[in-house]
Amino acid sequence: MPRTPLPPHRAPSSPVPRRLLARVRDIMAGPGAAQERLDKIVTVLATEMVAEVCSVYVRRAGDVLELFATQGLKPSAVHRTRLRVGEGIVGDIAAHARPLALADARSHPNFAYRPETGEEIYHSMMGVPVLRGGNVIGVIAVQNRTRRHYADEEVETLQTVAMVLAELVASGELISPAELSPVDGIALKPLRVEGIRLNAGVGMGAAVLHQPRFAIERVVAEDSAFEHQRLRQAFEEMHGALDSLFAAEGLRVGGEHRDVLETYRMIAQDAGWLGRITEAIDSGLTAEAAVQKAQNDVRARMSQITDPYLRERVHDVDDLANRLLQHLVGADSTAARAGLPENVILVARSLGPAELLDYDYARLRGLVLEEGSPTAHVAIVARALDIPVIGQAREALARIEPGNVVVVDADNAQVLVRPGDDVQQAFLENIKLRAAKIAAYAAVRELPPVTLDGERVSININAGLLVDLAHLHDFGADGVGLYCTEVPFMIRPAFPDVPTQQQIYAKVIQQAGDKPVVFRTLDVGGDKILPYWDRSNEENPAMGWRAIRVALDRPAMLRQQLRALIRASAGRELRLMFPMIAEVAEFVAARALLDRELERERRRHGGVPTLVSVGAMLEVPSLIYQLPILLRRVDFLSIGSNDLLQFLFASDRGNPRIADRYDVLSPPVLQCLGAIIAECARANVPLSLCGEMAGRPLEAMALVGLGLRTLSMAPPSVGPVKTMVRSVALDPLRRYVDTLLDLPNRSVREQLRGFAHDHGVVI
Repeated sequence: MPRTPLPPHRAPSSPVPRRLLARVRDIMAGPGAAQERLDKIVTVLATEMVAEVCSVYVRRAGDVLELFATQGLKPSAVHRTRLRVGEGIVGDIAAHARPLALADARSHPNFAYRPETGEEIYHSMMGVPVLRGGNVIGVIAVQNRTRRHYADEEVETLQTVAMVLAELVASGELISPAELSPVDGIALKPLRVEGIRLNAGVGMGAAVLHQPRFAIERVVAEDSAFEHQRLRQAFEEMHGALDSLFAAEGLRVGGEHRDVLETYRMIAQDAGWLGRITEAIDSGLTAEAAVQKAQNDVRARMSQITDPYLRERVHDVDDLANRLLQHLVGADSTAARAGLPENVILVARSLGPAELLDYDYARLRGLVLEEGSPTAHVAIVARALDIPVIGQAREALARIEPGNVVVVDADNAQVLVRPGDDVQQAFLENIKLRAAKIAAYAAVRELPPVTLDGERVSININAGLLVDLAHLHDFGADGVGLYCTEVPFMIRPAFPDVPTQQQIYAKVIQQAGDKPVVFRTLDVGGDKILPYWDRSNEENPAMGWRAIRVALDRPAMLRQQLRALIRASAGRELRLMFPMIAEVAEFVAARALLDRELERERRRHGGVPTLVSVGAMLEVPSLIYQLPILLRRVDFLSIGSNDLLQFLFASDRGNPRIADRYDVLSPPVLQCLGAIIAECARANVPLSLCGEMAGRPLEAMALVGLGLRTLSMAPPSVGPVKTMVRSVALDPLRRYVDTLLDLPNRSVREQLRGFAHDHGVVI
């Protein structure tokens, strides 16, 4: 892929920023205590920016902003005036990490009057956050008596000064760094940190903290042309290093992680990102300070975005900025090059995919992230390397010390820090037992999932990435019961066109070989927002504009996907299903679009599938009441138990307060599923279930007892479920499950567990 050249630099439009930076630099390097230098800086800022007031607030413990220096306000207010983060205009700037320029500050809804400052005579105000490592550590504000409209160039100038001033605020001379360090008293105590599972597994090792740090000694440039030359050289060196890194053994095989790395490479060549860096150099900063300023700007801009996909892209930019800084400063900033222990648990706030690969992944036993989501690029690469990953582990870096013994129990979404010897021994046994089970499951890989009384159960995998297809053969599954087509869309910077989609689907079919694949059309919307779509806030996204609703409202999008699926399946069978069908009319409309695309391909003499099987996902309870009508129109039906059951109980499965309130192994659930199974059997329509319920041996046993014969699950569940199937006899199981349907219990889990124990069923 050709590399994007660095944008040409231009001279700054005004000499003020360069002159101002030079004066600030001289003061910071001059004699006197930190407070004295800060007092001089606000005086210089007020003069150069033609402001009657310039004030600096420093963030202190307890999220309080304290006035530390001012030119123009009453001197007696210094160290007396304090604002909470979020209080007043200064607090608003800190809370949102964004600048504000107001011609009439008093009309702002967050205006807070402090009589001790004497600021009532000033009308206009401009303020910017002082950022360090993406965190707000202070605020600089200027004020004028007149209703002054501050220009964008003035805001940019103050942001550049804030970049320089951050060095003084963070130096520890104004306030002690210990003031903001955690004091929760857990230094030597065992600790449990909860998170979310990004990749299953269990690992134990010594904590290694990934905390990129760079000592930027020069902030203000002497020669901008020389800084541009340094940036170009570092840029070329960084790309050369990335090329070598991505060619590493173990990552050469094609898969979605390769797509991730290519997407990462595209971000590295983004002209907009590089343009912001060159503009910062033009304003008078050194190359390394310019990179850090651009990095802070991106973090501040993206910090307010809730969409997990977009937030994860910030981590990629962080990774790239750190790499560029490493080449500029000339020093390794992480523990990756230090002597690593034999078993490493890597702990980080966030991580880019290349940063993970910097570490010897043969030693990595687990990864703990303070942020992160399943679509994070680092999670996808870790999945390819079979590393357990936990995300959303709040304050992990502050609570875990380097060298601490850490257990990553990703199966249960928890991190155990400094566990006692007994807990460590228990997890070592668990890891050994897990390895033994995996070996046992591997032994049945080639054996059919047939019950003791000879009934065949089809066991399939759920997939969403090309890397998942390897598990189809590794675990001995019958096919792909659910291929989530939206995942490749979510890790790309733009909506893929028909040829790109066709290539993706063709690779899936090729890697599946002679095993069937059921493609689910795009299930986006709700909490799965594509990065190139406009966001729309919804109070109940799970029940909002998503899946088939989006597809029917944007038929061109669905038609392009269907066209790509048809072409990729030319000469073979195409199996696809539409998600989130709430009424038969939606299925009929979607099927009509498919028929139009098939006819279109025939007219253009393109290749078409030898057979097209079309199904629907049953996730909305309303569809249950139209089953007889629907079953006359579908070739198969698949139960999406995750959504169906949360709608059945009106219970948000993402809400921890009610996540365990209802049990999937309860009489109402079993009755509901039993009725669906019976209706499909009468209509002779194949039925499967592809939610989490299918992948748990006890729940899968209940489903088989109800009469279900096709299950689809996460790849690691194939071995345990197949082992269960091969150890159960259906006749006694069926009779026992029937006795549970009319019980008033909230759960029949223990009764089913007792049956398994009494009948030797391996669960």
